[in-house]
Amino acid sequence: GVLHEDLRLLLDTALPPKRKKVVLGVGDAKMGAAVLEELGVQCQTGGVVAELMRGIRLHFPALVRGLTAQSAAKAQLGLGHSYSRAKVKFNVHRVDNMIIQSISLLDQLDKDINTFSMRVREWYGYHFPELIKIVPENSMYCRVAKFIGNRRELSEESLEGLEEIVMDSAKAQAILEASRSSMGMDISPLDLINIESFSRRVISLSEYRKGLQEYLRSKMSQVAPSLSALIGEVVGARLISHAGSLTNLAKYPASTVQILGAEKALFRALKTRGNTPKYGLIFHSTFIGRAAAKNKGRISRYLANKCTIASRIDCFSEVPTSVFGDKLREQVEERLAFYETGEPPRKNLEVMKEAMVEANEVVAEVKRRQEKKEKKRKKREKRRLEALAAAAEEGAENSVMETEENDVGAKKKKKKKKQQQAEESEAEAEPEENGVEEEEEEPLPKKKRKITVEAEQEEEEEKKKKKK
Repeated sequence: GVLHEDLRLLLDTALPPKRKKVVLGVGDAKMGAAVLEELGVQCQTGGVVAELMRGIRLHFPALVRGLTAQSAAKAQLGLGHSYSRAKVKFNVHRVDNMIIQSISLLDQLDKDINTFSMRVREWYGYHFPELIKIVPENSMYCRVAKFIGNRRELSEESLEGLEEIVMDSAKAQAILEASRSSMGMDISPLDLINIESFSRRVISLSEYRKGLQEYLRSKMSQVAPSLSALIGEVVGARLISHAGSLTNLAKYPASTVQILGAEKALFRALKTRGNTPKYGLIFHSTFIGRAAAKNKGRISRYLANKCTIASRIDCFSEVPTSVFGDKLREQVEERLAFYETGEPPRKNLEVMKEAMVEANEVVAEVKRRQEKKEKKRKKREKRRLEALAAAAEEGAENSVMETEENDVGAKKKKKKKKQQQAEESEAEAEPEENGVEEEEEEPLPKKKRKITVEAEQEEEEEKKKKKK
C-alpha cells in the first residue's frame, strides 16, 4: 500500500501541476489505491486500461523514437531476469539438495558396511569362530578382531583393552576363555595382516557414517526443523529425498505422504483390488511402532497429516523454528494416549495458538541476534575502511614529507653551492688584491737600492749626533 519513492518521483514529474481533473489509467487496483492515497490523483482500472496497456506494450518500439524491437526484447529479458533474481532468493543454509545426497549416501553406507562386516566375520571366523556368538554387532566385531589378531597371543594383560572395546567385563572374560579353547584353525601372519587392514577400513567407514549422520542432523535442523522435531531427522530426510525436494513434499496432500515409499504395494493392491497399504516411509517412525496393531492405520493417517503441516511450515516460513514441530509431536503423543486410555487430547486450535506465541518470541530473538551480527559486521567493515583510509592518509603524508624533505634538501644543496661559489670567488679575488699590492711594492733596482741605503745610514748618524 506504500508507493515506491521512484514511482512517486516519476508521477510527480510527469503529471501537470493542476492535476485535479487528471485521471490515470492503472492496470492494478492496489497500485491505483496507493496512488490515490499518496498523490490524490484519481485512478481508473478495468478492461479498457488493460487493453490500452497491452497495445502500448505491443507497439512500444514504434511509439518511442530510437527504440528497436530487438533492444526492447533485450530489455524485457533483462527485466525478467532481475525480477526473478530478486523474487527467488536462494539461501545456502536452506538447500535440501545436500539432505537428499547425504541420506542416499547414508543408506548406501549402511549396505556396504553390512556387506564388509559379513566378509570380516567369515574371514576371521576360520581362525576364531566362537567370537561371532559373543560379539554379534558388526562394527564392534571388526574392532575386536583387529585388537586380538592371533588368538594364541591373547592373555590377561590385554583384558583391559578388550573391556574398553566391548564395554563389558563379562564379555571380555568370555572372549579370553573362548580364545584358549577355540576350535579354529591356525593362521599365518600375512593373512592376519590382510584381515587387520580390511577391519581397519570397515571401522573407518563406520566412523565416517557417524560423522555423516551428525552432518545430516545439523542440516535437517537448518532446513526442516519442524519436520525433524516431529518425525526424526532420518525419516524426515527420507521423505524429502523420496519427494524430490522440500517444496514438492509440502505440495503433497496428507494421503500421499502417508503411503510415500509404498507405491509398488499400492499399485499392486489397486490392480488386484486388494487392501491398499496403510503406511510407507513413515512406518520407520517410533509412533507407529508404539501403537497397537488395530491403531496402526489410524495413527499413521494422523501422523501423515501432521507431517504435511510441518513440511509446509518449514518450506514457507521466513525464519525456520522447531516450535511447531515440538507442538505437533505433543499432539501425536496425546492421540496415542487417547487410543490407549481414552483421555481426550487438546484441540488443534489451542495448540496452534500456543505455538504461534512461542514461535513469535523465538523469531524475535533470532532477528535480534541477526541484527546484532549485522551491526557487528558493519562496525568491522567501518573499522576496516577507516584503517584503510588512515593508511592511505599516512602514505600521502609520508609522500608529502618526503617531497618537502627533498625540496628542503635541494634548497640546502643550492645554498651550499651558492656559498661554495661565493667562497671560491672571494678566494680568487684575494690573490688578485695581493698581487696588486705586491705589484705596488716591487723591489727597486740595485743602484737605487744603494743610494737609499746610504741615505738611511746618514740619517741615523745625524740622529745619533743630535742625541749626543
